[in-house]
Amino acid sequence: MATELSQKASFWVAAGIVAHTLWTSAAPAMAYPLYAGQWHLTPTITTTIFAIYPIVVVATLITFGDLSDHIGRRMTMLYGLMASIAGVFLFAIATDVWMLFVGRVFMGLGVGLSAGPSTAALVDYAGKDGTERASSMTISGQAVGFAASLLVGGLLIQYAPFPTHLSFLVLLFLLVILSCLTYFLPRDTNTVSGQWKPRLPRVERSLRRPFIVSAITVMTAYTHGVTVGSLGSQFAHELVQSSNAFVNSIALSLFGVSLGITGLLSRRVDPSKAAILGTVISIGAMVLLAGAAMFRSLALFIAMAAASGTGYALMVYGGLAIITGVTPKDVRGGVLSGVFLFAYLFTGILAVILGKVATLSDLAHAAFAEVLVMSALCLVTLILLVAHARRGSLSTSSDTCATKA
Repeated sequence: MATELSQKASFWVAAGIVAHTLWTSAAPAMAYPLYAGQWHLTPTITTTIFAIYPIVVVATLITFGDLSDHIGRRMTMLYGLMASIAGVFLFAIATDVWMLFVGRVFMGLGVGLSAGPSTAALVDYAGKDGTERASSMTISGQAVGFAASLLVGGLLIQYAPFPTHLSFLVLLFLLVILSCLTYFLPRDTNTVSGQWKPRLPRVERSLRRPFIVSAITVMTAYTHGVTVGSLGSQFAHELVQSSNAFVNSIALSLFGVSLGITGLLSRRVDPSKAAILGTVISIGAMVLLAGAAMFRSLALFIAMAAASGTGYALMVYGGLAIITGVTPKDVRGGVLSGVFLFAYLFTGILAVILGKVATLSDLAHAAFAEVLVMSALCLVTLILLVAHARRGSLSTSSDTCATKA
């Protein structure tokens, strides 16, 4: 079609859809303290508002995980953007906490539909060195979305009228534009034959080992989102005692900034090595979080946000590259949806647990619980990644010996 976007333009539109997944996820982050004060909400309620989103994402991935392989990435992403628009609109006009819950349901539906297809579309449109370029752009897109969400939210909450509404109107406007651009993406021609029906994302037996490594690596990386996206503004406000929403948003946005910079620099790094380094840095970030909670230090909190972003970027880049590099194009959407399923399911459950800890005890204990959980996950991930890297080295050595023989 003459009105279809070029491959280069399509790549950037797909990157915008990736960015929207993190912007939508983090959109309410800076407003949680305002909701808590305005409607007298406990940390359990505010973290449940956060957690309903990944839980719905998981339900969507279970039900519609391979939908894009049947009806095409373009249509699935359009459906996802429409759902995100509905959710953001409800936040923009919210007058009570129930509107927030319903809004988060639509946000989760939107991201669940578009997360896997947009990542797969990046690979499709990336051209030469597609896997590495797409993984790097996935990280960069998430970074832009996350940082923009926090900075725009913090700025408008601190200095503009209608602090719990205006930032969502800005996001709503951007999503409408993105939806219009998505409509002009090339029509999909390489879809799976046969009638689609709801089912869990399937992973072929030959892909299961790299899938497990990829899924656990990405799941561990996404756990950083609970620290920053769910409780981050409340940690800054109460533990570090910083009352300026914009200052807090700048501190938290360093997660996104370091994420983006690392994503761009990691493109030429071996995926397994990148993910291994990311787990080590993530453990260091948890040490900084514990220090920030103990000493009420804004400096340590800022360092934690930056280190978490770096660790997240390296793990997501490595985790996605490990699986996309070996997955056939015609099933890539479903396989990637399976990877994100585990990540969102765990973060949703963890957010509720930490919120309950904060309600029954205090935010400091919730922070220490996050440190313990994240550190344990990093150790498990590290073991899996090292084993995967060794298998790859042995396979390469065997191939080399066979060639020489």
